[in-house]
Amino acid sequence: MIVFDGQAILLDVEGTTSSISFVYDVLFTFAKDHVADFLSREVGTDVVRAAAAQLAAEAGIADASLDDPAGLQRIVQAAVDLMNRDVKSTPLKALQGMIWRSGFESGQLVAHVFADVPPALARWADSGLDVRVYSSGSVEAQRLFFAHTAAGNLTRYLRGHYDTTTGPKREASSYSRIAADMACEPRQILFLSDVGAELDAARQAGMATALAVRPGNRDPGGLLEHEPFESFADIVT
Repeated sequence: MIVFDGQAILLDVEGTTSSISFVYDVLFTFAKDHVADFLSREVGTDVVRAAAAQLAAEAGIADASLDDPAGLQRIVQAAVDLMNRDVKSTPLKALQGMIWRSGFESGQLVAHVFADVPPALARWADSGLDVRVYSSGSVEAQRLFFAHTAAGNLTRYLRGHYDTTTGPKREASSYSRIAADMACEPRQILFLSDVGAELDAARQAGMATALAVRPGNRDPGGLLEHEPFESFADIVT
């Protein structure tokens, strides 16, 4: 049991609120299967073109263009390669969020959350805690995810979202920026994640931390020790 008497809870998604297998086997597969059609269909959309150009630059193919069939195919291949390697690319995450929107809104995608998550979010929000999400997935993807879960729309329990535009999840400065944005002392925030390096960074920024131990999670790694929990029900506020 973890007793926390602070003011806010910051949540990771993959491996913390949702299973790793859902993210990799369902969400990533959907994005890979639809990225070519999506880029072809949305070739004239400014936000899509900007994300594709940034992704191409990151992949070292800045000369590739969506206006050219061969260039579009190179960008598609680069996007799939980044997903296969689980690279935390900001433009890739932006494109994934846009692709997932069609899946969630059509009902093809329904987000998995562990059974203990909805009641805990409701309990925390009702008690006045400021509950927010920090994930490598884009803010848009996070909002879509929590709006279309198997337990229904959970967004009413969340006051904010952060992604890698705030900063890398393994750098302490990112957590300092989040605390400042929340107008909260870092020690008043509990960060929950399954990744040791992320928890280490949050701890270095002054946040309280706890390690998610969920079915299918990998070895967390990291340098510091973080108190483990298997369910949000183990966290007493």
